[in-house]
Amino acid sequence: MTRIETERLILRPFEPQDLDAFAALNADPVVMEHFPAVMTRDETEAFMDRIAEKQARVGYAVGAVLDKADGAFLGLCGLNLFEIDLPWTPETEIGWRFTRASWGKGYASEAARAWLAYGFGTLGLSRIVAFTATANHASSKVMERIGMERAEHLDFQHTHVPPGHPLAPHIVYQMTAP
Repeated sequence: MTRIETERLILRPFEPQDLDAFAALNADPVVMEHFPAVMTRDETEAFMDRIAEKQARVGYAVGAVLDKADGAFLGLCGLNLFEIDLPWTPETEIGWRFTRASWGKGYASEAARAWLAYGFGTLGLSRIVAFTATANHASSKVMERIGMERAEHLDFQHTHVPPGHPLAPHIVYQMTAP
């Protein structure tokens, strides 16, 4: 992945020095409210390894989001080849996760717009999807703000969550290339 810069942000691949901040993000129960569980430092390190493997294999992956002004770690955003077994996959998804201190400042929308431009422009993708647990209204609002459209026909039960779990139902948004 090439480094992407926006007005306020630097988007780049994860680096070893991101581990502490990324682990803190993934251990925050409020940030992880719409995920099955918080992650330990070891789980975060393994996640970073999987991200690096995906980057090497596919050519893109989620990465770190830094504040351009001071270099502070704000979270993750990027594209991911979603390969779960569904009728409409594999498909490229866009996703994000930000520190609580960075919520409400438009960082998710700013980073996501840059990634969408990269996905459609540089990678030549024809469609990008985004999804979240049904109860994650903040994330679905970001999807709407960045111009994605609801795609109810793609909604699914996430297989990484036990059937019947409140986080299993997922709603899907999509955007096609301009």
